Amino acid sequence: MASENRRQFWKRNSKVPGSIQQVYGAQHPPFDSRPHKKSLFGLHEHLKMEVRLNLLKEGSKMYTQSKSKRASSFHEFAKSTSDAWDIGDDEEEEFMSVASQGLNSKVAMATAAQVIQNHNKLKDQTGEKIHQSESIDESKTNGKVIKSNSEVQLSKSSGRITLQKQQSLPSRPVIPLVARISDQNASGAPTMTIREKSRQEKFRQLLTSAHTDLEELRKYSWSGVPRDVRSVTWRLLSGYLPANMERREITLQRKREEYFGFIEQYYDSRNEEHHQDTYRQIHIDIPRTNPLIPLFQQPSVQEIFERILFIWAIRHPASGYVQGINDLVTPFFVVFLSEHVEEDVENFDVTNLSEAVQRNIEADSFWCMSKLLDGIQDNYTFAQPGIQKKVKALEELISRIDEQVHIHFRKYEVEYLQFAFRWMNNLLMRELPLRCTIRLWDTYQSEPEGFSHFHLYVCAAFLIKWRKEILDEDDFQGLLMLLQNLPTIHWGNEEVGLLLAEAYRLKYMFADAPNHYRR
Repeated sequence: MASENRRQFWKRNSKVPGSIQQVYGAQHPPFDSRPHKKSLFGLHEHLKMEVRLNLLKEGSKMYTQSKSKRASSFHEFAKSTSDAWDIGDDEEEEFMSVASQGLNSKVAMATAAQVIQNHNKLKDQTGEKIHQSESIDESKTNGKVIKSNSEVQLSKSSGRITLQKQQSLPSRPVIPLVARISDQNASGAPTMTIREKSRQEKFRQLLTSAHTDLEELRKYSWSGVPRDVRSVTWRLLSGYLPANMERREITLQRKREEYFGFIEQYYDSRNEEHHQDTYRQIHIDIPRTNPLIPLFQQPSVQEIFERILFIWAIRHPASGYVQGINDLVTPFFVVFLSEHVEEDVENFDVTNLSEAVQRNIEADSFWCMSKLLDGIQDNYTFAQPGIQKKVKALEELISRIDEQVHIHFRKYEVEYLQFAFRWMNNLLMRELPLRCTIRLWDTYQSEPEGFSHFHLYVCAAFLIKWRKEILDEDDFQGLLMLLQNLPTIHWGNEEVGLLLAEAYRLKYMFADAPNHYRR
């Protein structure tokens, strides 16, 4: 019954959890213009709800008997599970699904008769209560406007629905203070030690030299970049800025003007028919980008993201916009915003900045994201072959690193693609707090092919990190729920540092040892 209750937490649909849809130049279903159904409107809807609840009770008994103890395949799991960013509830769908589980006509008729009988009793009682409430209201209002009877009944009904929905939906975590974007370690260690001050000084020497030694900069960045110099360091490591100091300001000015030239040239075309699918999907995905961080719910920030993603999509027709690319803008945006904000930026109102500063942040975020995607664009082209290859490589790697975990997945028919697709597509951004992603990207940008090649070993280390919890799960659904909701909310620099160290060890052991890598 525990697994049955958990099934009800999720909206039934045929989408794979964490599935990604390519939308540029492809057919996309139109908006569903039908409004969401309300469950109760007056006594007629109350009857409808009672019938539904009774049928659900009867159906759950029969379904429990016919259902195996665990979901035997991903196809079954996908019917009852959706991506955590797309939580919803469709009561009509739920009702029809249970009703189709083999309810016979006798059960249905008996249930309906009982409900009608209960309804008649309820109707009499409700009539008396409404009559009494009318008398009371008349004596209290003294001529003031009051709600009609139907409104009173609707408000009572809506209260019951709200409670039911709160009980049926999974609770979303509230991010505690320790889970802010800032660079604080989870352990609460001081923000600046003597060693860190020394490293920061070394960074300043490298960045202010006439010609920055990029190899030396990568060497120091591997262990993390100090916040004060991170924005300049990321611009250099991504290839956006030249190493020559004299050329930097000219380059920045030229590239920023070039980006806003794209805006003037292309952005109005979002209303054209052949770009509607792209803009529509971007417009849907933007509010889902880090929904628990207030910064990304500001209209001005969402407009910035829409422009960045739309311009990138139409300038890369081989892939176009794919769900998940929206996440890749956020670390760059936060880092370049932090250059102008002293405090934590998660609650900062971007409109407090001048228009020129906002434009610079937007343009720099666009170009650095473009540089990143240039190295992993096969992740987003048709059929996403880059992700397919990386997931297969992860499966092979885990089979060599920890055969027990690999066999455990096979025993319960868990395919790596079912959880690792999102890890590759979003670069673990949906598995880690944003501050951890920023620290992770310090290393990725200092590693050769960090976002493509080294990321594979980080995913392997990340999976093995949870081996105990994985081996404790003994059914398909439990494994998938664990792997899609790993408890990393309190992670900080220390945890990411350990993860990267383990990933480096795995890379050293397997990347240059093909006989160990293959069976």
